[in-house]
Amino acid sequence: MQEQRFTEKDWKLFRSKIADWQESFMDRLNREYIAILSEDANSSDKFRKLDKRIKEDRKKAGVQVRMSRSNLICNIISLLNEGAISFEDLEDFSDGLKETVGAFIDR
Repeated sequence: MQEQRFTEKDWKLFRSKIADWQESFMDRLNREYIAILSEDANSSDKFRKLDKRIKEDRKKAGVQVRMSRSNLICNIISLLNEGAISFEDLEDFSDGLKETVGAFIDR
């Protein structure tokens, strides 16, 4: 396992940003849910489609994360892969964290 290179400042910064990142991600999800409900389809079909989508989305890091230092890198990678954040959102983080995350993303 690769050494997880991040600082205490990175951990504190992540904790300060995660709520806003998640709120923004869930706002986007809500707009997508509205689009599903606005489709020209049977109510039962829209309901089932939305129910399935919500069940999938609730497992995403953009909705909920396990807050621990040991999950920091995995959480950031998940947020990036889900489109909840972009690499530009990591600009205030340490170079070590960005290099570690970048190495996993490039794989």
